[in-house]
Amino acid sequence: MEFKYRFNKPINYTSAGSIVNQEHIDGASVNENNDKPKLFSQLKIKNLKLKNRIVVSPMCQYSSLDGYFNDWHFSHYSNFAKGGASLIIIEATSVVPEGRITYGDAGLWKDSQIDALKRIVDFSHEFDSKVGIQLGHAGRKGSSIPLFLEGARNSNSIATNDPSGNGWNVYAPSSIQWSDKMSIPIEMSINDIENVIESFKKSAIRCIKAGIDLIEIHAAHGYLINQFLSSTSNKRTDSYGGSFNGRIKLLMEIVKSVRSVWPTEKPLAVRISADEWVEENENGWDLNDSIKLSEILESLDVDLIDVSTGGNNSKQVITSKPLYQVPFSHEIKQSILKRSSKLLVSSVGLITTANEAESILKSNSSDLIMFGRAFLRNPFLPIEFAHQLKLRIDYTLQYQPSRIRYTN
Repeated sequence: MEFKYRFNKPINYTSAGSIVNQEHIDGASVNENNDKPKLFSQLKIKNLKLKNRIVVSPMCQYSSLDGYFNDWHFSHYSNFAKGGASLIIIEATSVVPEGRITYGDAGLWKDSQIDALKRIVDFSHEFDSKVGIQLGHAGRKGSSIPLFLEGARNSNSIATNDPSGNGWNVYAPSSIQWSDKMSIPIEMSINDIENVIESFKKSAIRCIKAGIDLIEIHAAHGYLINQFLSSTSNKRTDSYGGSFNGRIKLLMEIVKSVRSVWPTEKPLAVRISADEWVEENENGWDLNDSIKLSEILESLDVDLIDVSTGGNNSKQVITSKPLYQVPFSHEIKQSILKRSSKLLVSSVGLITTANEAESILKSNSSDLIMFGRAFLRNPFLPIEFAHQLKLRIDYTLQYQPSRIRYTN
């Protein structure tokens, strides 16, 4: 049975993850401009109002059958809504069956996949958590093994003729493997490219029917669009390759196609890998390319650049450490501020404490913080962060008795 609050909520109650009465737990009043933690401040993106800056980053669950969302997904995402996240971005969701990373990926390539997604969206809205979705195509990194299964860490592909029936042909801008253990992709024809662009558009229409609040186009982590962007994976000699403008053409056409059906008052985001993490002589995609791309995307009515890195090259050398990707979002954000732009930026990657997130926001390195693994460890992360910042926030009504009590 569908859940809805069927009674009047208490006076002064807002929603889980929102600040209570704008006051710190020690009773001191908050200066609206200076003292209130920015992490728990509201943000408006077009017609979308977020109650805080804490966002659930898209994380593949590899738990679908034929692309359908199911009870696992409902349980998984509903916890984040009850926990107070302002925005939940649904995992990478393929626009075509052959665009899946694995056979367990979510999909939105047919109308019958809408209802289960809508159930997640409607439930989350009861707690004033907005819901976005990441639409993507895996390209040459498709037909893979779910991350948590044996063999996945060796980056092996599942062969097209595998007896399990879990493999398929993979496509890419050029016939270049990601690694020698993965399938050799089929170079896409112009007709293949046009079909992918149209598939993003059709999936965007399904997002509207499901009540989605924000669409994020996945152009990062070495998946299809990222493969077109980089000269290390795109060796085409037609209009979709060669120069910078040629290599970004697919992304531009997907953005335009999505925007032709996705209303301009609804936010549109693009996740990018701001740097390929390869040696300079490899001529990979880098920060300067990302800054240039961001300005072009804004001109196409993109509202948010979600800044990640890596994933497109098996030669990448990444030194993972806390906040290791923040310098990239910082530089992109600073370039935006210099041209007095309204384009928003999000940071992601090994951000685990409230103070780390707060420092990123206050240094104008980004406008939103995406949390992945931290939310997997604790779906009620906003409550933990409020506790770290000594801030009183609302809990989900049914969980109000669990509120941490403080004494001076």
